[in-house]
Amino acid sequence: MANTTVRGAIAIHGQNPQYLVESVIRNRIYDSTFWKEHCFALTAETIIDKATELKAIGGVYGNQKPTEFLCLLLKLLQIQPEKEILLEYLQADEFKYLRALAVFYIRMTFRPVDVYEILEPLLKDYRKIRYLGMGGYSLIYMDEFVDQLLTDERVCDLILPRLTKRDVLEELGEIGPRKSRLLDAMEGKSEHGSERSRSRSTDRSRSRGPRGAGNAKSRSPSRSPSPSGSRRSPSPAGSRYISRSRSGSRSPYRSRSGSISPDRANGSAGGSPRRFRSRSRSISPDRMDMT
Repeated sequence: MANTTVRGAIAIHGQNPQYLVESVIRNRIYDSTFWKEHCFALTAETIIDKATELKAIGGVYGNQKPTEFLCLLLKLLQIQPEKEILLEYLQADEFKYLRALAVFYIRMTFRPVDVYEILEPLLKDYRKIRYLGMGGYSLIYMDEFVDQLLTDERVCDLILPRLTKRDVLEELGEIGPRKSRLLDAMEGKSEHGSERSRSRSTDRSRSRGPRGAGNAKSRSPSRSPSPSGSRRSPSPAGSRYISRSRSGSRSPYRSRSGSISPDRANGSAGGSPRRFRSRSRSISPDRMDMT
């Protein structure tokens, strides 16, 4: 008969696998046209063709009619395919509704540890899928659908079997800690940022190195002391006065105007003890002797 479970089927959660679907919805599936025309004598291989033709997932819609997604789910509970076949369903990335069907079946029939290990990697699937419900069609994402199966008690108008919390399984040591993709992304971003900051600092140090050397070379002649030990530049031979330097060095020979005659400077160099001071601003002592 088309509504009986396959021989040799294993009891799921202590009961017939078909009984995981509520009796009201199950009877409506048996009476639906899609079940009578398309779900008869389906196997684990031929059900793939029907799953790839699905246009949406969902529970009941309109006048409490079951969706084709629910009909195929009940058929999977009847034939009870092997675990390897279901994993192959999940590997078919191009058929997202086949993957959604396999995910729902795994959530209803597998052990909690296997559910977490198989379904959590699918949280990175961000493809859009259509959902058909009492309010009509709507768009959801595959990772959102998987998260609902892991956290909610009722999905697609079906009550899901009880699922042990993940932290309880971690405390019992049956499953390892969850790998967060967001945390991995943040750690990768921080490492990338530190590498970029290091590269920028090295580039700046390299770019500043030649400039600093050039500035030091350009500033060294102006700051280096003169060979004579003072900043006063020698006056030409025909000059009558020697201007006072800015450094504040004082000579023993100077006029009231602050200027020093060349021959007084020469006399001080020769060791002459005499000092001459002119009362005028522009007459040197030698001119006074000539007069």
